[in-house]
Amino acid sequence: MSITFSQLLAKHQPFFGRIVPFSEASERLVALDLSTQNGSLTPEVYTSVDRFSAFIDQQLQQANAKYGIGGYMEQRKVYSQSAIFMERQDHGHAVAERTLHVGVDVWGPAGTPVRAPWGGSVHSLGFNQQPGDYGATIILQHQLDGYTFYTLYGHLSLSDLKIGENHYVSIGETFAHFGSPKENGGWPPHLHFQIIQDMEGKMGDYPGVVELAKADYYAQNCPNPDLLLHLNRFLPV
Repeated sequence: MSITFSQLLAKHQPFFGRIVPFSEASERLVALDLSTQNGSLTPEVYTSVDRFSAFIDQQLQQANAKYGIGGYMEQRKVYSQSAIFMERQDHGHAVAERTLHVGVDVWGPAGTPVRAPWGGSVHSLGFNQQPGDYGATIILQHQLDGYTFYTLYGHLSLSDLKIGENHYVSIGETFAHFGSPKENGGWPPHLHFQIIQDMEGKMGDYPGVVELAKADYYAQNCPNPDLLLHLNRFLPV
C-alpha cells in the first residue's frame, strides 16, 4: 500500500537535521499566537516594525525562550498592512484577500543560522522586496524515497543569496541566516519555513499566505512544516 507524502515525512522524521540551533536540555521554546484571536496584537503594534519587534521580544523574554514558534494554518490580521495580500484586481480578475499562513514561523534574533534538514540543491532564490513579502528567499529541492519536494526559507539575510542556484547543501549545513527588517520584507527577525510538493513552475517565490477558500489545496500541497522542524514536541504543555 502506498503512503502519503505526509506519512513519508513522518516516517523519516528521526533522521532529519535540526533547522535552527536548539538544545532541548537547556533552552526553551514558546508558542506565539499571531492569529485574529489574539487581542493584544493590535494594528498599533503590527503596523510598526519597531513595536512589532518589541512585542515579539517581550513574548520571548517572558517565557525565557530562545525562539517563538507557530503559525501553520493560522488566520492572521497582520497582513492587512501590506498591499500584496489585500483584495485587488489583477488584469481584470478579482484576487481575494490572503490571510491564511501556510508555513511555520520561527522568531529569533537576526543572524540566527539556518541549516538544511535534508540534503538538496538550491532550486531557486529571490529578493521578494515588496513591503510585507519574504525579502531574501531560498528554496531547496530534495529527494526522498522517489519523491521530489521543496523547502522554502523566507525572511533571510541578503548576503545568503550569494549561494547561487543548483548549489548542493548537505544535511546540517548552514546555508542562510535570519535577516534584519531592511532585508526581510520589513518584519521582526524570523524564519518562514514551508514544505512544498508542487512548486507550480514558480521560482524564488511561492505563496506562504493564501486565501481561505483555497485552504484545502494548500494544506495538501504544503503539509505541516513541523514534519521536518520537529520542534513542537518541545513546546510547554
